[in-house]
Amino acid sequence: MKTRYGLQALIFLARRSPEPATSGVIAQGSEAPRKFLEAVLLELKLAGILKSRMGRSGGYELARAASKITMADVLRALDGPLALAPCAARKTPQTCPGCKDLRTCAIRPSLSEARVAVADVLEHRSIAHLAKVPSPLEEFS
Repeated sequence: MKTRYGLQALIFLARRSPEPATSGVIAQGSEAPRKFLEAVLLELKLAGILKSRMGRSGGYELARAASKITMADVLRALDGPLALAPCAARKTPQTCPGCKDLRTCAIRPSLSEARVAVADVLEHRSIAHLAKVPSPLEEFS
């Protein structure tokens, strides 16, 4: 749910860019529970995907162009690596519980192939791309 709400919030912000929005407005516009969304927004800010401004015209806004933020960026920021198991991680593969050796694991090649396929899709889908899909929430933009 965290990633889903994060993506919905980013799409909402992309559609109203460059105008920032408060967490309450984002929650309403992305149909997410405000308290939960506030934690998600903070994680996205810490990951450099969002930035925030204080004051009357403050709120959250995208830290870079929506075309430069991919679904993979968001998933990694909120859920960690895209790999389905530790052994299939791209940067730091590790043995899975119960596995003795990465080199002889019969499952690892398939999981690595799945990670590559998933990453290929998610790395090529930007928030700008997702924001072009019509939304039933247009009245909040």
